[in-house]
Amino acid sequence: MTATTPAPPTWRPDGGLDLPGTSSVAVRGRRTRVRLTGPEEVQGPPVLLLHGIGRSLEDWTDQHDLLAARGHRVLSLDLAGHGWSEVGRAPASLPALARHVEDTLDVLGWDRPAHVAGNSLGGAVAMQLSVEAPQRVASLVLVNAAGFGREVTAALRVLAVRPLAPLLLRPSRAGSARTERAVYGDGSHATAERIDLGLQLATRPHAAQVLLETSRALGGLRGVHPQWRTELLREVTAAGVPALVTWGDRDRVLPVAHLAAAAAALPHARTHLFPGAGHMPQVERAEEFADLVDAFWAEVAQRAVAG
Repeated sequence: MTATTPAPPTWRPDGGLDLPGTSSVAVRGRRTRVRLTGPEEVQGPPVLLLHGIGRSLEDWTDQHDLLAARGHRVLSLDLAGHGWSEVGRAPASLPALARHVEDTLDVLGWDRPAHVAGNSLGGAVAMQLSVEAPQRVASLVLVNAAGFGREVTAALRVLAVRPLAPLLLRPSRAGSARTERAVYGDGSHATAERIDLGLQLATRPHAAQVLLETSRALGGLRGVHPQWRTELLREVTAAGVPALVTWGDRDRVLPVAHLAAAAAALPHARTHLFPGAGHMPQVERAEEFADLVDAFWAEVAQRAVAG
């Protein structure tokens, strides 16, 4: 029997993969790409999914589909200046990215608290959102999230060396392939489709500018700056929002030791380790991840009912 060749991915005319529920909205006059699916009328909080630095909402495709199929109303989006969202009016700092998320929720009419899940930079944005707009956040799922330690991959630290940055950020398929392989514990997840997507992202206008703005706002040659981390974690801890922190033990971007640091910084949070997974366990352990967060959100709901 002849094997069937997978159909090539379909790209939207305005950019990004043509995923069900994907569209663009105007946020403070700037185009923002969003994906919204799942039943419109649900009893529990909706779900908001935030990607990492230099990435796009495609990093959450599997979870978006799984969680919507399980009855959740699910929103994923391209952060300001990332993916196919236009740059914001302010430089891409952590507070600016969180405000962009909040403004997007306003445009979409999301006025209920949401379960917010963030990967890498998206985890830090989720925490920032919970501090700046606590009424919008029912719980946090922090997936290999930035903010729990100084250590970070050298590929981001060297962006602080200004003469090197333009050379390192020059788009190429080989560079995209290296980046994709680096974020997975199992390199087979760095598929041709994902490598093509990474190259598309790297060639977007302002992609390099936003990557530099964000990485330099959060860290430098010595790693992630302690000032913003210390203040943000103190505020998140004081707020006590229900939190689940997950990590892959083969993460080469933010080391797995940060999971223990997260447990110490957020004593009220649950933690979970995905053996063999890298920086994006929501991709490598898709079904297991969906089961985990579903169970966590059910616990959050039970606690809310119990008062």
